[in-house]
Amino acid sequence: MKKRVTGIGGLFFKTKDPKASKDWYKKHLGFNTDDYGCTFWWKDKEGNDCSTQWSPFAEDTKYYEPSKKDFMFNYRVENLEELLKVLKEEGVTIVGEMEEYDYGKFGWIMDNDGNKIELWEPIDAAFQ
Repeated sequence: MKKRVTGIGGLFFKTKDPKASKDWYKKHLGFNTDDYGCTFWWKDKEGNDCSTQWSPFAEDTKYYEPSKKDFMFNYRVENLEELLKVLKEEGVTIVGEMEEYDYGKFGWIMDNDGNKIELWEPIDAAFQ
């Protein structure tokens, strides 16, 4: 297996008022927010367009379960299907089933501290 994580795909956190958080970051830090948060565009070392998502979630979201934490990291990966097989062989807890969308494939694992980690094999062109 060549690469595993290739970058940070997203930063997700719980907040009492997601809209207020998006408005605050837009006003004070210039985030270009939408319903989901803010997408940051950048180029990798090969010059490919890539994105990282910043998203506040409601405090009562179930999306991070079974983690009890108020945040979740999303990491960009290559070949998610193969990576999930390797991680399972290594004893890593896989959460749920892989999901596929027009903007990429998603899988979830638990780290050693009980944090749910989202793994994303992106199709960045779907956002452009």
